[in-house]
Amino acid sequence: MEALSFKEILSVTIVLFSIIDVIGSVPVIIELKKKAGSIHALRATILAGILMISFLYLGQNILKLFGVDVYSFALAGAFILVLLGVEMITGRNIFKHEDSSSKATTYVPLVFPIMVGAGTMTTLISLRAAYEEINILIGILLNMIIIYLVLRSLSWIEKTIGQTGSEILKKVFGLIILAIAIKLIKSNLI
Repeated sequence: MEALSFKEILSVTIVLFSIIDVIGSVPVIIELKKKAGSIHALRATILAGILMISFLYLGQNILKLFGVDVYSFALAGAFILVLLGVEMITGRNIFKHEDSSSKATTYVPLVFPIMVGAGTMTTLISLRAAYEEINILIGILLNMIIIYLVLRSLSWIEKTIGQTGSEILKKVFGLIILAIAIKLIKSNLI
């Protein structure tokens, strides 16, 4: 029988929070919102939760089914992050948003790979080996609440930092995203 453990829940929540980094991704999310017109906070949160729970239980098997190893999966996610970083720094559109619907933006690249990318998915595989399943599920739920609150607060955050602040953050976080992507590429090529 699995046991609830506050220490395990706290550990899982903190680890996932740092990997998902929804707070650090706010400038990217604001930029995506500007392009798409809006972001569906509840839909994005639910999809992120579904992806995390699915990958917790089926992750390794899904990758094996397609003949993909975790390293290749991480490299694919890193490539998308490179494109996002370049787009943010240069101001050139790489991801096309031809319709006014934000449905596609809610899924890609917002949910995957920004919130639930290769790092989150591989972390879930590692957590499953170290923690009780119920504690991981509660940690995922707590992170879903944080994601939802941040996404629902985007307009307020955007107003608070203003246009100039948003542009500065966009360039800085574009560079940080590029650095993270390069780190992912380096660590997964070796």
